[in-house]
Amino acid sequence: MATPIATASTSSRLRSRGFTLIEVLVSLLILSILAAAAWKGLDAISTARQVSDGNLQQTLRVQSVMTQLDADLSQVMDTQVVEGMVFDGASLRLTRRTSAGLQVVVWAVRERRLLRWTSPETTRVGELQDHWRRSYQLQGREAGTLVALKGVDQWLVYCYRSGSLSNCQSTGNIQAVSAVGAASGAASGGASGAAGAAPAGGYVREQLPSAIRSQLALGEGSGQAGIVTRDILLSPQP
Repeated sequence: MATPIATASTSSRLRSRGFTLIEVLVSLLILSILAAAAWKGLDAISTARQVSDGNLQQTLRVQSVMTQLDADLSQVMDTQVVEGMVFDGASLRLTRRTSAGLQVVVWAVRERRLLRWTSPETTRVGELQDHWRRSYQLQGREAGTLVALKGVDQWLVYCYRSGSLSNCQSTGNIQAVSAVGAASGAASGGASGAAGAAPAGGYVREQLPSAIRSQLALGEGSGQAGIVTRDILLSPQP
């Protein structure tokens, strides 16, 4: 009769080692809390990484835009047929040299977007003048227009002339150009000289600055709020 008693005692001890329903529920609750905390941590890390990547991409974008503006201004050519560079407060128009001739480039702020438009390259004076006149009629949807940057609140451009920095909209050094001078200036540009001289009688034009300072005020939507300043040297003129 001793054996059955020992067996019952053993079974009782085995049953006592199991988990009750309350213990299982408490364990599941603890595990769910730990899982939720871990998920929040991973989500925060992922969000921070996305924000960091977005800021890095926007910084690279701004640097790329400034590099392109620098490249355009470094090839400015005063053909003495059209203006070499003009800033009217919202648009920067310039004539630049290219491997295939001359090209009109416009940087403009429209609806908080910095746009860049380029005309076809040309080797003819008449076509260059047509492209320059067309640049004053841009709506921002023409072929050759690219959205360079978004979220631009304001754009200021200062010109460095005669040892001082001033707003490019103020009057600079004025120089009278004769018809002979205009013709030789167009010829020195290489491409435009092939079509002939500028209109007879000459004209009065504003001398190009030696450098400019560009200040872009970036706000909401740009990904990089603040002031972006860049000093750029213009191409030396012959």
